[in-house]
Amino acid sequence: MRRLLDRLYLVAAALGAVAMVGTLVFVLLSIVGHVFDWYVPGTDAYAGYCMAASGFLALAHTLKRGEHIRVTLVLEHLAEPRRRVLETAAIGIATLLGIAFAFYSTRLAYQSWDFNDISTANDATPLWIPQLAMAAGALVFAIALIDEFVLQLRGKRVRAMPAEALRNE
Repeated sequence: MRRLLDRLYLVAAALGAVAMVGTLVFVLLSIVGHVFDWYVPGTDAYAGYCMAASGFLALAHTLKRGEHIRVTLVLEHLAEPRRRVLETAAIGIATLLGIAFAFYSTRLAYQSWDFNDISTANDATPLWIPQLAMAAGALVFAIALIDEFVLQLRGKRVRAMPAEALRNE
């Protein structure tokens, strides 16, 4: 199960990286279009869709690597039993919020598909397509939060430290 979950997080992050490259491609296409005085419709909208997809799809991988911003000012001054209780409560609340976020983002994508909602920009893209990446990223993030919560309850959660915090320059 651990290997499957880790692969899921990695695949989502890889798709997020592909979406980030897509953002670059659409921005460069827009710039080149302006330089050579030809217009490619929808490049701004597609760059935005790719940017949103890259952010949402990378959420779970970022969480599992300990790269999310955390305020540890209080935690580092608590004794281990109290720290564990506070971290369990924080992860539990985050898990509930993550599940709600996944539910509502999935529902939004479904409703956009059901109502045939399209972008108001000149690309006229059906909105469920870019919202699907958001919903997928939110769903994988909710799974990662559940994973962290279960590990915390079982006492097997490893506190990942980002590399930046370890540098003393």
